[in-house]
Amino acid sequence: MRIFGREPALVLNTLAGLLGLLVTFQVGGLTSEKAGWIVASVTAVLGAVAAAMTRPIAVQAFTAAVATIASAVAAFGYEAAPTYVAGINGAVLAILMFITRGQVTPVGGTKPDPQISA
Repeated sequence: MRIFGREPALVLNTLAGLLGLLVTFQVGGLTSEKAGWIVASVTAVLGAVAAAMTRPIAVQAFTAAVATIASAVAAFGYEAAPTYVAGINGAVLAILMFITRGQVTPVGGTKPDPQISA
């Protein structure tokens, strides 16, 4: 299964990073606590969806768990500004996706591109 022609883990983690970017710019005048809850929740939910859509599940579940924990610690453990929470979340997601990208595949596998195999 693909989303917009891309692998689901890539799309969903990019979406989580972009939502974190919205929090960075404090769209809607978010407080630090609300921003922390939003970033951690979105990262957890989209990470769980991506894990369900990829194999092996463990790689994407680990990525989501680490990013969620990093966001939560930044938001609630250190009372960091929303910009720091979103920045940490984006950096963790980017690094982990770079490391784990080659280790996951969409649930249905990938189909050869007919233009390439010709």
